[in-house]
Amino acid sequence: MFEGPLQDLIDELSRLPGIGPKSAQRIAFHLLTVESEDINRLTTALLALRDGVTFCRICCNIAQTEVCRICADSGRDSNLICVVEEPKDIQVIERTGEYNGRYHVLGGALDPLANIGPRNLNISQLLQRIGGILPDRELADSTPENPLFEPAPEIREVILATDPNTEGEATAAYLVRLLRDFPELIISKLASGMPLGGDLEFVDELTLSRALSGRLTV
Repeated sequence: MFEGPLQDLIDELSRLPGIGPKSAQRIAFHLLTVESEDINRLTTALLALRDGVTFCRICCNIAQTEVCRICADSGRDSNLICVVEEPKDIQVIERTGEYNGRYHVLGGALDPLANIGPRNLNISQLLQRIGGILPDRELADSTPENPLFEPAPEIREVILATDPNTEGEATAAYLVRLLRDFPELIISKLASGMPLGGDLEFVDELTLSRALSGRLTV
């Protein structure tokens, strides 16, 4: 155990996912040796993360403005929604080049052991989108002559791309039960080839690309 701010920093770093006590100690000692400008840049980035990151009011993805760049892109298929657990999953799917629709970020997966239920996820927002309800869908400076965002589109298909593990499969099954209440809505899942028990983040692009193109209707 060290004293003062150094130990405080080690303790805080140890709380981050994927960083154990030894890694936290190495990072802390490294930060002791860097220039003050480097510390200032790190501090600025952390403050910007806390104060400058917002979530898209439509798909709940990380955004810099009220609507993320994907939802604002008129060139994407607005009738197709791919449901993922976390914003990082969007980047994985985008790298495949196989998907040109829009997304919806749940913000996690159902996990009763961690007290994460449907009300803790962005499920009601998804149902609103499919039902054609987008509250305040026009931006403040949007006008009928020059709309900045189109009215809520009719959703043709929802692709469930939750992680292929216990929590992800349970979340997908729950969503299937809810989405079947929407007539003529196609509900699909990623095709086989996805490793069971893993995370979407670690699936290689070729496997994910094939899973997207060969997705299964549920």
